[in-house]
Amino acid sequence: MSVIIYHNPRCSKSRETLKLIQEKGIAPQIVEYLKTPPSAEELDNILKMLGLEPQALLRSKESKEAGIDMTQPRAALIRAMVANPAVIERPIVVANGKAALGRPPENVLEIL
Repeated sequence: MSVIIYHNPRCSKSRETLKLIQEKGIAPQIVEYLKTPPSAEELDNILKMLGLEPQALLRSKESKEAGIDMTQPRAALIRAMVANPAVIERPIVVANGKAALGRPPENVLEIL
């Protein structure tokens, strides 16, 4: 099974989620999304798998600091998220054609 975690090692929830995945005997592909942000297409696909609009995946404080207008169209918000990856909520886990937000970390268990 291929599992990807969009991870920020400085985030406690992200570290907890990674540990939970590893405790299941899974060695996920770790993408430090602040260094290697997903493309607009990848992020759009992740949002579709999550069943969310971009606004639901934006960190409010970071988005405000980045000057992101939450009323922009979907494509513009996705471009803003790719350009400013710190605004993306974390961690996101993708497995089996599904995605889950690791808040709380146990959320990812349903897709593994």
